[in-house]
Amino acid sequence: MQRIFMYAHGGSGNHGCEAIVRSTADILSGRSLTLISSNPEEDRKYGVDTVCSLLKDRSDAINKKSLGFLKAYTALKLSGNYIPMDKLWYEEAFSAIRKGDIALSIGGDNYCYADVNKYVMLHDMLKKRGAKTVLWGCSVEPSVAARPEIAADLARYDLITARETITYEALKKINPNTVLVADPAFCLKPSEIPLPQGFVPGNTVGLNLSPMAMDLEKSPGIAFENYKNLISYIIEHTDMQVALIPHVVWSNGDDRIPLKRLYDAFAQTGRVILVDDHNCQEQKYLISQCRFFIGARTHATIAAYSTLVPTLVLGYSVKSRGIAADLFGTSQNYVLPVQQLHTAEALTEAFIRLMDHKPQIRCHLANVMPDYIAEATQIRKHVESALTP
Repeated sequence: MQRIFMYAHGGSGNHGCEAIVRSTADILSGRSLTLISSNPEEDRKYGVDTVCSLLKDRSDAINKKSLGFLKAYTALKLSGNYIPMDKLWYEEAFSAIRKGDIALSIGGDNYCYADVNKYVMLHDMLKKRGAKTVLWGCSVEPSVAARPEIAADLARYDLITARETITYEALKKINPNTVLVADPAFCLKPSEIPLPQGFVPGNTVGLNLSPMAMDLEKSPGIAFENYKNLISYIIEHTDMQVALIPHVVWSNGDDRIPLKRLYDAFAQTGRVILVDDHNCQEQKYLISQCRFFIGARTHATIAAYSTLVPTLVLGYSVKSRGIAADLFGTSQNYVLPVQQLHTAEALTEAFIRLMDHKPQIRCHLANVMPDYIAEATQIRKHVESALTP
């Protein structure tokens, strides 16, 4: 039986990454699964080692006397090209992969960001080892996919599973082995835990804000001000509680930093809770108990959608627009792009609309979600039909 390796995983401190690993392991149960990770210790902390084997993606040491190191070091110093040096770090982990093995690039939106050349390099390494490669549950900005060097790389994948239609339509033109399948995390099973003190099930608004979204705003500080105004509105005009729910706790993008600032601004009201860090299944349970959810992290909003919670997304890329459009037929009124925040009341106005249409939205989610989740499980069928000898 072919072995399956998951790579391009930064660690489970990003609970969206964790959710992809756990749900993928569930969908592909019975297969030999290994996670190549930048932070295996972090994955163990959240229990990911119980669903797959772990392998560190980078060597702890490189032979600095080797010709390969000297060439890579020269390229770095003379031209600033870090790719040859990165390649040296990954060679040991990728040496475990043999011809015919399946390699899933599980980063989801890795082809949306500035260091896309790194993922082209990793893909090249795997193709040279004879692996069958899959771009798994991905979103790719059409403008990025259209770049000749990126299009050439995307065309080499043996299978691409696009998680929303915008990406699917862009990539199908480049690689005919592209299928439209919902993000595997829609299938993630919640894990029940005691609710935090002050969290009222069915009458709490869950909020998530990320440093990444804040970095993409056009008016400095406007996203934070929108969240402050929204919390003020909830406290003054409703009887609902507010739960601030972090979804990424990495040091270079910790949701708890802006959420703690929000908590401090409203702690004296007794109506706002700062939720502790939990694994992705426990977080999904907490989110499922919310009356409404407003989030910036894609997989936090997936947790809400898939448990029928009316959701508003503070979006910043194709993935949020595409997923909402597939679920509702449009992203308008469901996604508020952070780049288009021009007033401090925009989020509150969108939330009022969400409240006004709660019954219809929840009914719509109840109607579409069973088939949508069932569709996500079809990824296994696509893998087996496209890649199994």
